[in-house]
Amino acid sequence: MPYLEKTTAQKAADVDIYFEDHGSGQPIILIHGWPLSGAMWEYQVPALIDAGYRVITYDRRGFGRSSRPYTGYDYNTMTEDLQDLIKIGWGCIR
Repeated sequence: MPYLEKTTAQKAADVDIYFEDHGSGQPIILIHGWPLSGAMWEYQVPALIDAGYRVITYDRRGFGRSSRPYTGYDYNTMTEDLQDLIKIGWGCIR
């Protein structure tokens, strides 16, 4: 599955945000809580796909298969990660 590749503002390190994109139709992005990963949605994803939705799950930075950078765990940075995923979900509707 794909990764959203990000470059930090300090250009200190690149961060890869792991996501999965399944189905077609109106997109839904599922966000996991601490300390889980996008895998927590494994039982909900098939039901949403069957209902006609496109489902995007992702591992927030520091969790699951995403990068674990030393910095960037503030709300502004994590919001930016989500905004970039929204651009993928709504900007590239299949």
